Amino acid sequence: MRVNFKKKVYFIITAKLEEYTIKALEKLNPLFKDNNFEANVLFREDSVNKIAEITIPTKHLILRGESRAASIIEAIDSAIDKLESQIKRHKDKIYSAYRKRQGVSKYYSETVELDLDKMMVNEVDTKVKLMKEKTIELNPMTIDEAIVQMENLGHDFFVFLNSENQKVSVVYIREDYTYGVIATK
Repeated sequence: MRVNFKKKVYFIITAKLEEYTIKALEKLNPLFKDNNFEANVLFREDSVNKIAEITIPTKHLILRGESRAASIIEAIDSAIDKLESQIKRHKDKIYSAYRKRQGVSKYYSETVELDLDKMMVNEVDTKVKLMKEKTIELNPMTIDEAIVQMENLGHDFFVFLNSENQKVSVVYIREDYTYGVIATK
């Protein structure tokens, strides 16, 4: 496992904090088939809380956990718990749909038990005001891989480059909780 540490503004990353974070991230090792993954850890703070943001990019998925707490240790632990829950939540879906394919299923260990009672439900943000502009990298993937990526990020839609037809496409969740695809000409 490789861990990249970043900080915003005046946050001080000590050797003990790095050591604690690496040890805490080792909790995720059993969830992956190999421990050769990369974790990007960003520390920052606002006027009240310390914030830990942990991102684990894989070939087909971006796993992300962010947490705010009074202490950075609490924020790290909470962010890692969110990552663990996210992996477990999607494990069953990934293995049932992609078991025979090469792709996202190869990243997860088959020994992890799935607890459906602990599944999290994301609330929809209804803000109309534009708050953030984001630039994304279009990665070629199939529609099924894009749906898994959208679910892992907790978003209602996901923009991707369809590897089957080389067109920019968008997968989204419909009101009846089925999936839809919008493709460009």
